[in-house]
Amino acid sequence: MNHPEIIMLVRFKTSLSFEEVTKVAKERSPEFEALEGLQQKYYLQDTSSGEYAGLYLWKSPEAFAEYRNSELRASIAKAYQLQGEPRVEVYKVLRTLRD
Repeated sequence: MNHPEIIMLVRFKTSLSFEEVTKVAKERSPEFEALEGLQQKYYLQDTSSGEYAGLYLWKSPEAFAEYRNSELRASIAKAYQLQGEPRVEVYKVLRTLRD
């Protein structure tokens, strides 16, 4: 795998149970797998805060921009029944430790 150029972390709270979050993630996975510019996505849970997160590794800024303007991105809040606004952090990768 080539190194990603952009990393995005999205943290959110939801009214869904752990089982429901897992089900939604599994059902939506094929849509994310179909995104050519998405190298990897990690589905995360912060057990101390009760938040969930998605960590996305993007091949290029262009691939990230295409996703950011997509219906798929716009559907996340409804699919996961977010409580409040998600916290979105986007980083440009400066360097990687290992190949």
